[in-house]
Amino acid sequence: MKCIFSIDVEDWFHILDLPTAPAPSEWDALPSYVEKNFLRLLDLLDERGSKCTCFFLGWVASRFPHLVREAQKRGHEIASHGDQHLLVYEAGPQRFYDDALTSKRIIEDICGKEVWGYRASGFSVTKDTPWFFDKLLDAGYRYDSSVFPAPRGHGGLENGHFAPYKTGSNDQLVEFPVAVEVVAGKPICFFGGGYLRFFPYRIVKSMTESVLRKGRPVIFYVHPREIDPSHPRLPMSWKRRFKSYYNLESTEKKIRWLQNDFELTTFRNYLDSEMR
Repeated sequence: MKCIFSIDVEDWFHILDLPTAPAPSEWDALPSYVEKNFLRLLDLLDERGSKCTCFFLGWVASRFPHLVREAQKRGHEIASHGDQHLLVYEAGPQRFYDDALTSKRIIEDICGKEVWGYRASGFSVTKDTPWFFDKLLDAGYRYDSSVFPAPRGHGGLENGHFAPYKTGSNDQLVEFPVAVEVVAGKPICFFGGGYLRFFPYRIVKSMTESVLRKGRPVIFYVHPREIDPSHPRLPMSWKRRFKSYYNLESTEKKIRWLQNDFELTTFRNYLDSEMR
């Protein structure tokens, strides 16, 4: 079974729920690092011919449309990460729908193809956002990868679903929950963001093999800033600083190791080959 690799295409200042994080009205004036780091990620994937799903923030796609087209040209899937990096449980149904629809239209106008997939900022789907899946269907999405089936600072939806499943009105939406493995009775993520940076690769590889043996796809996710130890830092508590910036220098080599050990593909390819 193949693994799914994904990139949440956002910039270094798109950090959630942080008093010092700049407001959207300030984003245009900040130095951007997303272009060079995203292209570096694409070059890394090219080394082994791996394919990924690129969840573009609508704001990034609008400002750097050539990044959308470059990823598409290299054979990667283009998907949506929303427009303004909203937390689902703070946005509410109408604001969330408007944001999800806006980003979809922006990205489709750039790439000229229908966008199937969505991922919420911070995996911020919770038991208090039961409208989430139907609002995605209303906006025209076909699949989602926003459910984090374990405790998490920005949400978490512990619904017992660890494998892909159908949800929403008439089960029309496919949900790909973030990959976790149960250790000592608790679901733990080893496969993306700070988790991928924190755990030694031998553990990541072992947990990946364990999940695959159970017939579930492993979903890896990274952000462009995570391969760049030199990017600017936002003021934050030591705990948030650890989560946001720990072991950045390990990300690039771990991606290389993942490509050596596993076949990496897109959500769209997985849907076409494994869930027909």
